[in-house]
Amino acid sequence: MVREVKELREKSSEELISELDRLRAELVLIRSKTVAGGGLEKTAQIRNIRRRIARILTILRERGIKL
Repeated sequence: MVREVKELREKSSEELISELDRLRAELVLIRSKTVAGGGLEKTAQIRNIRRRIARILTILRERGIKL
């Protein structure tokens, strides 16, 4: 996790925003699959994506960028 945070902090704000958009789209896709009855192969996947989104939002807020 520490390595992941360091990698995120090294990215530019534009890269973080595009990563955030990608993760949000992926989360919507996974949630729609589970609602449709597709079942989730990796049950921790939603939690991991939500945590990664939270890390990115924290870094952006530290930089003074509000979304």
